[in-house]
Amino acid sequence: MKIFKYLIWLFAFAMAIVGCKKDTYNLSERLDKSQVKFEVVQDLETDPGGNTVILINKTPQTIAMWDYGTGKSNRDRDTIRFAFAGDYVIKFSAETGGGVVEMDPVTVKVTADNLSYVDDPLWNFLTGGVGQEKTWILDYGDHGIFDGPVSYYEPLTNWQQMQDGTAKLGWAPAWKDNQWIIQEADKASTMTFSLKGGPFMKTHKVTENVDESGTYFLDSDGKTITTSGATILRSQSFIANATNWNNKLVILSLTENQLQIGVRRTNSEGDYLYSWNFISKEYADNYVPPDTGPKLPDAGFDPKFEAGELLTMLTGTSGQTWGIDGKGNAIDWIAKGNGWTKSSNDSRDWGWNASWDAVADNSWIRFEKNGMKYFRNQSGVVTTGTFSINEATNEVTLNGELLIQNPGNWMSPAVATFKVVKAFPGEADTKGIWFGTSYDVPKDEWFAFHYIIQ
Repeated sequence: MKIFKYLIWLFAFAMAIVGCKKDTYNLSERLDKSQVKFEVVQDLETDPGGNTVILINKTPQTIAMWDYGTGKSNRDRDTIRFAFAGDYVIKFSAETGGGVVEMDPVTVKVTADNLSYVDDPLWNFLTGGVGQEKTWILDYGDHGIFDGPVSYYEPLTNWQQMQDGTAKLGWAPAWKDNQWIIQEADKASTMTFSLKGGPFMKTHKVTENVDESGTYFLDSDGKTITTSGATILRSQSFIANATNWNNKLVILSLTENQLQIGVRRTNSEGDYLYSWNFISKEYADNYVPPDTGPKLPDAGFDPKFEAGELLTMLTGTSGQTWGIDGKGNAIDWIAKGNGWTKSSNDSRDWGWNASWDAVADNSWIRFEKNGMKYFRNQSGVVTTGTFSINEATNEVTLNGELLIQNPGNWMSPAVATFKVVKAFPGEADTKGIWFGTSYDVPKDEWFAFHYIIQ
């Protein structure tokens, strides 16, 4: 059997069969190599070809450090499986109180393929199957699947939550409106997963100016991927934002045409999950955009009012009370006439949060037609002022007070004049009204609050 020269020819599937990982350790002094005992045993009953290998740390008061090429383990007893015939190198080190003791590597010989270990739909989706390879690229939002190359999810988001629809998306920025995320040149970057003789991985990274070759381990049960010698495609400007780009990265979705891999953000911005969004190059090369015609603005955007109609919408017959729709959809970013939020939870924590929940539950505003009076109840404190309407621009100006506030929060409206950007004449009692409180000129985007009748 041919002996592979490099560790990239190492293919191991690891699954723990006895959980012996310690919760706490009482480490000894540094040991001599002769004092460190471990075993690497091929289970020939399970696999006559030697594909199944049991790793055993027999040295008390040490932390096991196994490296089998495409994965690593700290378990005292672990089981790995090699799908392909060949010679494989397993490294073992023992961490002691006096330091790490590195042992001589052990080579095991596998004499036959056992391709049942890659007989899984996820392996086929990722690679095209045994003897095949598949190339992936980041999705810049041009192929009908993702809005852009990266999305933001809550830190512990996993495969199952994505499948059952309970995953909490924080932000899905469209690249065309947020080109700071990644350079356009990286549209030419590629990432290829292969099963031609082993689990090989290669990347071509344009802005990182590197071509990588390595191996990978797909845990189809745990829905994670580990890479060695190469990392997934990512934005060069995001590299410093995370400390782990290799080990047990969560797979959020994987189909024939799309792949999402999660990387935990660990910098000062706070814990969050980057979802790097990929599409297969074959799909991208053959994608034909549907002819949908020009995108229409949201219903109610840039409303047209008859003379006095906006005043009547705000005040009703004589006076009307409004509150922020905190339990529904409180805020939105409306770009070129189109918003994206469906509920307050769509921007939960980074936008809408618990402090806004409290404010919305305990505050209201009121417009009265007689005297054009304006009232605000801010968490139990009622203040008064007046208001005026510019019917030519659908702008409302408050005199003496502002809209409902959340002091210290970046979304708290600080302007006395706001624009009615979405409204539904004759349907305000069921659909409310959207007040645009800030406008981003380059994006043609309004940030707006949704008020409903109380």
